Amino acid sequence: METEHRVSTLELFFDLVFVFTITQLTVLLADDLTLRGAGQVVLIFTVLFWMYGGYAHLTNQVPPDRPVRRVLLMLAMGAFMVCALAVPTAFGAGGVAFGLGYLLVVLVHGTLFTQAHGRGVLWFALPNVLCALAVTAAGFFDGLPAWGLWLLALLLQFVTPVVVQRVAASGAPAEPERAEQTVGDQLGGMNAAHLVERHGLLLIIVFGESVIAIGIGVGSLPLSAGIAGGAFLALAIASAMWWMYFVRDEGRAEEVFARTPPDRRFKLAMAAYYYAFLPVLLGIAVFAAGVKKTIGHLGEHLHTGPAVALAGGVALYLAGNLVFRAVLGLGAAPYRAAALVLALATVPVGTGWTGAGQLVALAVVLVGAVAAEGGRSPAAARVTAAEGVTGS
Repeated sequence: METEHRVSTLELFFDLVFVFTITQLTVLLADDLTLRGAGQVVLIFTVLFWMYGGYAHLTNQVPPDRPVRRVLLMLAMGAFMVCALAVPTAFGAGGVAFGLGYLLVVLVHGTLFTQAHGRGVLWFALPNVLCALAVTAAGFFDGLPAWGLWLLALLLQFVTPVVVQRVAASGAPAEPERAEQTVGDQLGGMNAAHLVERHGLLLIIVFGESVIAIGIGVGSLPLSAGIAGGAFLALAIASAMWWMYFVRDEGRAEEVFARTPPDRRFKLAMAAYYYAFLPVLLGIAVFAAGVKKTIGHLGEHLHTGPAVALAGGVALYLAGNLVFRAVLGLGAAPYRAAALVLALATVPVGTGWTGAGQLVALAVVLVGAVAAEGGRSPAAARVTAAEGVTGS
């Protein structure tokens, strides 16, 4: 049985700083609800979340339980803060600052990971440095060259896990036994409880972003019955999304990781908590941007951008959640799949009727899906059943 490994308060502090980048991305998207703005948000967030995942894996294997590790982790927090501050102008005047901050994030990560992997860290540290250099170089250009360099950074990130897996399997380096151990076994040997808890805490902090968006959207407007009702509806939608993961999925995800052989956990974690979590987290940020632009105009026809952000954010979240469940083998979720389609169908409600009407429609769809699935946690139900068998 694995020893208990809980998320430390310093890791939670780190996550709070990282989530500021998502807050900034929400602001960026709310100010530019176009395909161009959405493309920038997707590129920036995907690049940033790659290194967040890197730090989640890092502290899973190299816990910040020593002064030097803590100081280095705080240095990385400062670097992430620089990235966050530069997010609104990452494709403009702040591009170089963003890239340099990101480069520091990468260098600290590689330095700390050497304590678990030795020279094996080079198989993923070097591609990460090249990625950071591509992002930094993009800051010196405008237009297509900048976009091309950002896409190059993205390509490097998606290729790195494949390279690491093949190196571990082939034993290509000069020290094949050590390479197989450090790059394969140690990357896979993650503590299941810590991995699931860490990403769950990140998700709950990001949900907090959707709540903050309500307050930002209200701003200095007088608190009327309509504003209060709109805030309640937005919170109901966020609560339904929370319920789907934390009541229905999180406990079962930990069970799956716990029974997965250690040498296979890295690949499973990449699929579940990186690729599937990307649309989950982006969906919440996009929904928050839609709320921010809608909450002060509840009685009006919405422009296409805010209406699509509201519906598209919910749909993105559900799509990522469905992929997450499929990757972990948690079973089909037909009500969530239906909710995804129905959420997208609410766009004409917002543009043709009112923002309040679209929020009502989304709340009905999501709360209805949760109710149809049943409100009880599957993990809790199994515990109760086991207790009943034991008692008998």
